[in-house]
Amino acid sequence: MTESPPKASYTTSNHGIPVESDEHSLTVGPDGPILLQDHYLIEKMAQFNRERVPERVVHAKGSGAYGFFEVTNDVSQFTKADLFQPGRRTEMLARFSTVAGEQGSPDTWRDPRGFALKFYTGQGNYDLVGNNTPVFFVRDTIKFQDFIRSQKRHPATGLRDNDMQWDFWTLSPESAHQVTWLMGDRGIPKTYRHMNGYGSHTYMWINGAGERFWVKYHFKTDQGIDFLTQEEADELAGSDADRHRRDLYDSIEAGNAPSWTLKVQIMPFEDAADYRFNPFDLTKVWPHGDYPLIDVGRMTLNRNPEDYFIHIEQAAFEPSNMVPGIGPSPDKMLLGRLFSYPDTHRYRIGPNYAQLPPNRPHAPVNSYAKDGPMRYAPSYAARPYAPNSYGGPAADFARFGDPAGWATAGEMVREAYKLHREDDDWGQAGTMVRNVLNDAARSRLVSNVSGHLKQGVSRPVLDRAVQYWRNIDKEIGDRISKEVNGG
Repeated sequence: MTESPPKASYTTSNHGIPVESDEHSLTVGPDGPILLQDHYLIEKMAQFNRERVPERVVHAKGSGAYGFFEVTNDVSQFTKADLFQPGRRTEMLARFSTVAGEQGSPDTWRDPRGFALKFYTGQGNYDLVGNNTPVFFVRDTIKFQDFIRSQKRHPATGLRDNDMQWDFWTLSPESAHQVTWLMGDRGIPKTYRHMNGYGSHTYMWINGAGERFWVKYHFKTDQGIDFLTQEEADELAGSDADRHRRDLYDSIEAGNAPSWTLKVQIMPFEDAADYRFNPFDLTKVWPHGDYPLIDVGRMTLNRNPEDYFIHIEQAAFEPSNMVPGIGPSPDKMLLGRLFSYPDTHRYRIGPNYAQLPPNRPHAPVNSYAKDGPMRYAPSYAARPYAPNSYGGPAADFARFGDPAGWATAGEMVREAYKLHREDDDWGQAGTMVRNVLNDAARSRLVSNVSGHLKQGVSRPVLDRAVQYWRNIDKEIGDRISKEVNGG
């Protein structure tokens, strides 16, 4: 919870000392030089010079709000996680974002949207860091940095560069499924309120009896899916670059709290070894006919933060924050993110970022961590090491168990990365084009891709891009070729 600001009375320094003037520096006479003893002036200048923290390399532009998650269906047979127990209501924070754009970039650029959630559970913070798509561009974390750099600005020109994007995509066929999502209607949501969110990765759930299940998260918008056409998005990028941020804030301020219904897919642990797709491949979905959606609860965002920088810019989400009853899977992208996210927070906002208001757990913290810049809460351990004979917390395996239970299934993990009978890079993207999109959506897809390819994409990359789309669906590829090549 956030503290109420004090009522304004008189101006003070950051240390609470009353200041003499809000407008005039201390000088020698009315027009003389400024004096170094004007500590308040120096404080103001020095503070101003340090106002910014490094922006996120990825997901720099975003918006967010506080709210709560309420369980509406009993899924305790699948997980013992505190926040998913029957009737449980958990306070939470959400942050939505674009992926590639910088802090000042338009909200309506064609880009995936981040969907990051922090649940303040009775057993610590649970972070679910996903997107508005159920898949991603790459399946191996070693390619993530290269992918992001291809979506950023050209090193020579400093400009966004479609040629770099298509160069990477066409040399990485596993990107086909996500690129099909990106170039379709969901590539530009109408607002943050009108998009779904997905955990995207496969996670593990563990129930009270120690049974293990694989799980995928789907947050379905209760406002209904809606999108902007490329033309509408381009117009808004010039007239209201903060459209999505403004919409979320204004909707909550007006009492129109957006909500999402959480549904999950559950796969029995043993099914993973010989499932027709690699169930841990981030470029794949599990068809709902194989594993139907199961209702869990509802997320509602009903409170705007009183200060954007404190609560949204300094919010730190990391998939390594998993509470008892939830664990990772052998997904290579997920395992890389377990390291990468907390590492980037330590660089960006300091080693004690967990003590900042949006990141502070609502559960007791019994940690042996100590010292470092900006630390203000002690660990409350009698000695800063374990074990010790003077008192302090001790790990309670018997009570909470081991969340990383898949580590004992080494053979299953090895088998997961052998070719499953229906594994390929084009199949699910082609199924989406033919069976999910209607005729109008397919036409918009052709228009979106063709328009993107006409903006500075070089001939060798353009030829690969046309073949890329023919691999997804020959008819769509031929239509794109006609648009960009004139025949």
